[in-house]
Parts: sequence; structure tokens; C-alpha cells
Amino acid sequence: MSAQIESVLQEERIFPVPEAFARQANVSGMAQYEALQAEAEKDNAGFWARLARENLTWIKPFTRSLDESNAPFYKWFEDGELNVSANCLDRHLGTPVENETAIIFEADDGAITRVTYRELYERVCRFASGLKALGYKKGDRAIIYLPMSIQGVVAMQACARLGIIHSVVFGGFSSKSLHERIIDVGATLVVTADEQVRGGRNIPLKAAIDEAFAMGGCEAVRKVIVYQRTGAKVAMESGRDITWDQAIEGQPAECAPEPVSAEHPLFVLYTSGSTGKPKGVQHSSGGFLLQAVMSMKWTFDLKPEDVFWCTADIGWVTGHTYITYGPLACGATEIVFEGIPTWPNSGRFWEMIARHKVTIFYTAPTAIRSLVKAGETSPDHHPRNYDLSSLRLLGSVGEPINPEAWMWYYTNVGGERCPIVDTWWQTETGAHMINPLPGVHALKPGSCAMPLPGIEATIVDETGAEVERGKGGFLVIKKPWPAMIRTIWNDPERFKSSYYPADFQGRYYVAGDGASRDLDGYFWIMGRIDDVLNVSGHRLGTMEIESALVAHDLVAEAAVVGRPDDVTGEAIVAFVVLKGPRPSGAEAKEVATTLRNWVGKEIGPIAKPKEIRFGENLPKTRSGKIMRRLLRNVAKGEEVTQDVSTLENPAILDQLKEAS
Repeated sequence: MSAQIESVLQEERIFPVPEAFARQANVSGMAQYEALQAEAEKDNAGFWARLARENLTWIKPFTRSLDESNAPFYKWFEDGELNVSANCLDRHLGTPVENETAIIFEADDGAITRVTYRELYERVCRFASGLKALGYKKGDRAIIYLPMSIQGVVAMQACARLGIIHSVVFGGFSSKSLHERIIDVGATLVVTADEQVRGGRNIPLKAAIDEAFAMGGCEAVRKVIVYQRTGAKVAMESGRDITWDQAIEGQPAECAPEPVSAEHPLFVLYTSGSTGKPKGVQHSSGGFLLQAVMSMKWTFDLKPEDVFWCTADIGWVTGHTYITYGPLACGATEIVFEGIPTWPNSGRFWEMIARHKVTIFYTAPTAIRSLVKAGETSPDHHPRNYDLSSLRLLGSVGEPINPEAWMWYYTNVGGERCPIVDTWWQTETGAHMINPLPGVHALKPGSCAMPLPGIEATIVDETGAEVERGKGGFLVIKKPWPAMIRTIWNDPERFKSSYYPADFQGRYYVAGDGASRDLDGYFWIMGRIDDVLNVSGHRLGTMEIESALVAHDLVAEAAVVGRPDDVTGEAIVAFVVLKGPRPSGAEAKEVATTLRNWVGKEIGPIAKPKEIRFGENLPKTRSGKIMRRLLRNVAKGEEVTQDVSTLENPAILDQLKEAS
């Protein structure tokens, strides 16, 4: 197995840290960053223990920082006890934060609901009291299948309050996916809604739960609680199903938080897009919350006056760390948004930033790239037409951001004054791992810069030896960190083989991403190792080819995959969305030739796509993630037999079957 990537995208544009930003930053200047790194390097466990004592509220203080006796099943702060919900809510009671706005919820139709920290505390306590009255307790498992809503946050926090382990399932997943997760995690409780509302459409949720139950094997579930989002008439099984209002009726607005060990599982989140049995990524309570808090302070430079908006869904890890837990533990005011960025028009994000005076905006490259195209085709909804002056920091999450998309974001949304924190992390890492600190690092478009304090990342070859700068290889983490995955639920051997493989003698956490590090020490993520293409013996990163395509003025978005080829071993297939209309016939062939030549000039002739296919969009999940596994099927001419229920736009696959 080799991860050597031969060419590295060159980026000469560098944007220094604005002096005014650095002066007020939580981590200000390289000297402070290096001091934190040096402290962690000298005593990694002691570094995190200090931060845990200073930033979390403990019911029983811990005496052991890191237990490595059963590596790689590391334990942090294990003999300490705390409650995650109490750290998010109770700690603010009796302080000025109590009466500050915790959540500004904007519904799909634009209706706005605000709740203070005191009100959120009472909502969580009532729901937790209701669960307690139904007999639920520490160690039980709950499936949460809810729309983006205050109720979604409340349900997660109420579970944390009682020590119930939650597993949130994204509202776009099918009944089959639900069925697998209900059984695998051993759920005895399901919390859902009648429907969710997205882009002006009502999408059933309770019906999917009923379909999952009809598949059999879910008999352990004692109660299904249904939040009536739209009031749609749904089937309610007597004795099992109750409404949200029934669950909280007459319940007190106080509910004592259950003390749990720092190692008590807070949640199990199943990774999406994988083949075979889904992997239940298990996260702890103390270590996870610590890094959620620290990354809010370090990466986002969070201040009391900020209005923070992470556009993710609570069904993904980003919504756990940077909606439900991190912002609330820090006492922030945050936006929770039910809808999609293009409804009722492509200016929705910009309208909301202006309306709510958002200061920190965190979204995905796929959303940015789709809005680049929308800005071209609907100039009235271009960000320049909105007052975005409240913004002071931008963020990117989900996959590497192409340099040209970065530039558009920086120029058109941030007005060339807002640093962009391009964050590399994973469901398994729990929190940010590598990204620029806005008061420290000069920015390079497309680079996630350097590891956060306490994170020791490097790049190795297939033998585990570190590679020289400028060369590609496997991205690995050398030392354990508090928010890391603890195991795969009920499958410890799969955890070891997936993340601490024998190829590296179990020495390192292997992220599964290919990366390189430039001469300045900046990291560049080149895509999943599986996405490294071997063309005539040359190894090329798909991210690099995608970035070259998106750098062309005609292109809004691109995804690159490989398919078998008799001559070159693997052929490059590019799926492209233009800023203008989708071309066809002779025009498509002409544009494809132009783009092939462009890639040849930008990277080299070996990187020219053998095929370019044009679509009005790319196949994406409802969270905006490009489903490259489906594109591989399409490129190979295979029938798509996988579950496409999570796709926002399944019809787009037919368009992309046409080669140019």
C-alpha cells in the first residue's frame, strides 16, 4: 500500500493575520501558539488535564489524566465525574448568561423563535423529567430522528442529563438505515417527529420509524416520542407511541443532572456513506466536551458578544460538537436553522447573516461552491447585495476547500477582512484537529494550516516513516487526544483494524486521508487515501485535480473519481458543474476539451481527465456532502444499487451518465 502523491498543488497567495484581529484574539500571535504546543509536547497528559480543570465543571475531580494501559483504547480523566448537560446549562445559571439568548431558531418558512439559557435549561429539564418518569436511566440508549429544531437540541441535552447514550440519525436517512442503527445500538427509546420541513416541502419522519419497526427486531424499544412539528396525521401505536407534549405534561422544570464518569459514552454516531455494517463511533463525555470547548475558544476565537452560526445538521458530528455542545458550554448565542441555503432563493444564508448580525459563520465547501454558481445565475442574490458587515470570522468544514472557492468566500462573503478557518477533523476525532488559528496563522487558500495545540500530526509512508516536506503520504496522529473515538460500538477489533492498523504496528491513529506538508509546515489534505488515483504509475490526489478544475472561470464545482482503464490502469473521470447552463452536444465537447487542456497546464498532462461529464449539480446528501461512491459507480457504468435515500437530488445521477 502506498500513499505517495507525486504532485502537490502550489499556492503562492498568502494572507497575513490582520493586526487588529491578532490583538484581540484568544490565541494571539505565533509565540503564544508555540508556547501552548511546547507545553503539550513536554507533558501531553498534563496539558490536557490543566485545560480540563480550568474549563469544565466537575462533580468529582479526576486524579488520573490519561490511562494508556490498554492502548489504543485510551481513557482520559476516567475517575472524574461530571455531567455534560450541566456543563452546558446549569453552569450559566446565576450568571448574566442565564438571561442571554442561547438559540435563535429560524424555521424553513422564516419564523423565528428565541430561547434564553434559563428557558433552554427548563425545556431540557422538563423533557429529562418526562424520560425519567417513563423509566429511562443512565446507560439506556436512545435513537433521535428529529429535524433541525430546538427540540433536537433539547432531546440530546436531556439524554446527556440522565446519562442516556444518544445516537442521532440524520433526518434524510432511510427506514433501512434507521433499522440497522436501532438494532446495533440496542435502543429502548426513539424520539422523532411527524415530519420535517425543508425547502418548502414536508418530509415524513414518523412513517420511516414505522417502516423500520415493520422490518422486525426492534422489540426492545419501549417508547416512541413524537414531536408534532407540522401536525400531520401519523399512526400512533397505543402503549408505545406518545407525543412530545404528553411526555412533558406536568413535568417539573428542574431535573438533577446524573453524575457520570468522564469515560461514560455520551453518544454513538454512525458514519455515513460506508459499505457493509455501519460503524458506531463511540465518544466519551469528559474528553469530548473538553475539546468542544477548547476548539470553540481557539478556532472560532469565541467572544461573549458573538453570534455563532454553524449550518450543519445535528445528524452529523459537526452538529454535535458545534451546535448542541460546544457553543452552549461556552455560553454563546447561536443560530439553529431548519431549512436549506437555496430556499426560497439562493440569498437565504446572506439574508440570515444580515438579519441576525451573525459574527462567526461556519459552513461546508459544497454549500459555498453551490452558492458560487447561484451567484452567477441569480445575481440579485449574490452576497454583495446584503449587509454582511457583522461577520468577523468564516469557517469551512466537511472536506478540503478548493483554493478558488476559498477566494470567492474570502472576497465576496468576508469582504477580504475575515480570516477563514479551514478545519480538518472527522467524526472519529470529535473536534477540530488541524486548522489555522485566526490570530496566529497567515492563510493559504486550500490549506488547513497547522495542528491545534496538543495535537501531534504528521505524514508517513506505508512503512510508518515520516516523509520529507513536499511529499505526500498518510496523515496520522501520533499521540492520543481527549475527544478521540473510544471504540466502535460493540466491535473493538474493527476499531483497532480501522484506525490503528497493523501496517503501522498500531503506533499511530491513521486518519485515512492522504496529505502533504509544505516547506512552511502547512498541511494540505489531498482527499481520502482511497481517492488517490494511479494513472500509468503516477499517483494523483483527486483533490488536486478538482481544485484545478474549479480554478477555471467556467467551473462552479467539480468531483473527480477513477475508473479502471486497460491502458493506464486507472482513468480520471471528472464530474463538473458550470457556472452557466449545462452544455450538451458539440458545446459540451468543446468545453470538455478546454477544461482538459486547462488541467494539463495547471498540473501536467498526466492529470488530464479522460472523461468529463456535466451536470446541473452533483449528487449530494441533504447535508451537502458529495457522494463520491455513487460517482464511482456511474464512472464505471455500473447500476447504482446502494441506498440513495439520503440524496437531495437523486435524478442528477441520470444526467451524469452522459460522457462528453
